[in-house]
Amino acid sequence: MKQTLVLLTFVSIFSLYSVHLLLKTANEGGSLLYEQLGHKAFGLVGKLAASGSITMQNIGAMSSYLFIVKYELPLVIKALMNIEDTTGLWYLNGDYLVLMVSLVLILPLSMLRNLGYLGYTSGLSLLCMMFFLIVVICKKFQIPCPVEAALIINETINNTFTQPTAFESDLAFNMTEDDSCRPHYFIFNSQTVYAVPILTFSFVCHPAILPIYEELKGRSRRRMMNVSKISFFAMFLMYLLAALFGYLTFYEHVESELLHTYSTVVGTDILLLIVRLAVLVAVTLTVPVVIFPIRSSITHLLCASKDFSWWRHSLITVAILAFTNMLVIFVPTIRDIFGFIGASAAAMLIFILPSAFYIKLVKKEPMKSVQKIGAVFFLLSGIVVMIGSMALIVLDWVHNASEEGH
Repeated sequence: MKQTLVLLTFVSIFSLYSVHLLLKTANEGGSLLYEQLGHKAFGLVGKLAASGSITMQNIGAMSSYLFIVKYELPLVIKALMNIEDTTGLWYLNGDYLVLMVSLVLILPLSMLRNLGYLGYTSGLSLLCMMFFLIVVICKKFQIPCPVEAALIINETINNTFTQPTAFESDLAFNMTEDDSCRPHYFIFNSQTVYAVPILTFSFVCHPAILPIYEELKGRSRRRMMNVSKISFFAMFLMYLLAALFGYLTFYEHVESELLHTYSTVVGTDILLLIVRLAVLVAVTLTVPVVIFPIRSSITHLLCASKDFSWWRHSLITVAILAFTNMLVIFVPTIRDIFGFIGASAAAMLIFILPSAFYIKLVKKEPMKSVQKIGAVFFLLSGIVVMIGSMALIVLDWVHNASEEGH
C-alpha cells in the first residue's frame, strides 16, 4: 500500500504541475486549444502529436467506461429480475446492452455543443462515485477477515436454514490471526509494471482543461489553478481511499474488478446492487464529457477553417461512439489498453507536450531561468516514464505469450 500512496502522490503532483505549464502556455501563446498550441510550437508535427494523443487517451477512457457497462449492467438486470438461467436471454448480453446505452443515453448527451450543459451530469456522476467510496469504506468493517471466512459464511447462508450469527463470530475470531490478514506494504509482481501507466492514465484531464478554462466565469489563471487543485485533491483522496479500503477488506484476494470481489464474497446484496447502479450512472454520464475533447480535436485537425456544421458535428460524434463500441465488443480485456495508452498518450499529455509547448512558446523567460529548467527536467522525466513503461509492458506481453506457447 505504501507504493500506491507514493505513486498516487507523485502522479497527482506532476499532473497538477503540467496543468500549470499548460495554462501559462495558453496565456502566452494566445490560444485555448491544445492542437493550436501544438501547431504554434512545432507546426503540423506538434498539431498531429497533440491531436493523436488526445484521441488515443480519450478513446481509452471511453472504452474503460463502456467496459464497465458491458460487464456490470447484465449483473444488475439479473439481480433485479431474479434470473437464474441466463441462457438465450439477449437482454443479458453485455454487447447488446452497451449498444443500447450508447444509442439511448450517451448519444443524445454527446450531441450537445458546449461543455457547460454537461456540468450537471458531471456533478451527479461525482455524487455516485462518492457513494461508491462510502460503501467501500463501510464494507471494510462488515466483512470478516480472512476472506475464506466470509466465503464459508456466504455458502452456509445459501445452503442451510440455520442462523449464521454465532458461526460467523466464532469463525472470524479463530481466523483473525491468519497471515492473509496482514497487509503487504510493497508488492512486486508481473502486474506491477502496469501501475504507473494506469495511474498516469487516471489523472489525465488535460484535453478538457482548456475548454473548461475558456468557459470559466471570471476567467483567470489563478482561479483555474484553484479549481484544478481542488479537483486533483478530491480525485487523489477518492483513489487512495478506494484502493486502501478495498485492499484492506480482501488483501491478497482482491480482484482487478473490485465489485466482482464483493459479489464473490457476500453474494447478492441490496446495498452493493445500488452501488452497481450508481457506478453505471456515473460512467454513463461521464462518456459524453470525454467525447467532447475527441470531437474538438478531430474538428480542429480536419476542419479548422470551416464554420460550425451540425451535420459534421453529428457525423464525428457517431463515428467516435461507433468505433469505441467496436473496441469494447471485440477487445477481450481492458488492462492492455490501459497500459499501452497510459504509457504513450497519457505520458505525452501529462509530461511531454505541456513542457515542450512551455519551453517553445513562453518567450519572456530565458532558458536559464528556474521555470524553464524545471520544464526541461519535466520533459526528460516524461520521456523516461514513457520509454520505461512501454518497454516493461512489451516485455510482459512477450513473457505471457511465451508461457502460453508452452
